[in-house]
Amino acid sequence: MSAVEYKSITERVKVWLDEDGSTLQIQFNNPDRHNALSVDMWEAVAPLLNTAEGDDRIRLVVFTGAGEKAFVSGADITQFEDMRAAQEAVSRYEQMAEQALMGIYNFSKPTLACIKGYCIGGGVNVAMSCDIRIASTDSVFSIPAARLGLGYRYSALKNLVDLVGPAMAKDLFFTARRIDAKEARDIGLITRVCEPGDLAALQVEYKQALAANAPITVGAGKAIIAEILKASPEIDYDKCRQLIKDCFDSEDYAEGRRAFMEKRKPVFRGK
Repeated sequence: MSAVEYKSITERVKVWLDEDGSTLQIQFNNPDRHNALSVDMWEAVAPLLNTAEGDDRIRLVVFTGAGEKAFVSGADITQFEDMRAAQEAVSRYEQMAEQALMGIYNFSKPTLACIKGYCIGGGVNVAMSCDIRIASTDSVFSIPAARLGLGYRYSALKNLVDLVGPAMAKDLFFTARRIDAKEARDIGLITRVCEPGDLAALQVEYKQALAANAPITVGAGKAIIAEILKASPEIDYDKCRQLIKDCFDSEDYAEGRRAFMEKRKPVFRGK
């Protein structure tokens, strides 16, 4: 396929492909406000993911925050009076944020939140929408909605409950307390923790693994896990069976078998 170009609608969200072309980097770039999410930043996410969805080169999308102090420090509260004061504005803002977050959650390929520093409110929601969350030991997490009087979306609270369970979800949400990276890992909010200087290397570990593994198998696993998280009557078992069949019918499966027999690394093409 011809090369796909990625261009953000705002300077506050940067986007680029890593050197091998298999990883798309999306960076929240509002460091003066600790990468607080402004309206244009929310709006920039969905178009980038829509483009990546059809780009066969992409095996992983990584979300980061610019600078050393924050992943995302929440919503840009300087826009609250304009965007969230009136009922109509609240509805538009919530719809916009929901579209961005569900776009991440429903994206068919793996997503990774690479967290350093503040991960607050909307930042936690972005991270929870990703498949994998890694963080440096100097990261801080909080959901401060109760201190602001905000209503919280069903989808965001469901993601929280799915990750940490209802008891801990109530603890974090009711108290709005801050937790460090170790506690975030212990309760299941994030996956792995490392020293700040090791975060780039840990991200590379995931990039290399996803670039090397069979994308059809990974995609099928992601889709089936999404079905598992649904209520029992809503699970599409036929879809799960078809996804498994697609793996066994793929050229990648034949390549995996041959590589195993020939004692070499497989070269998967997503076909």
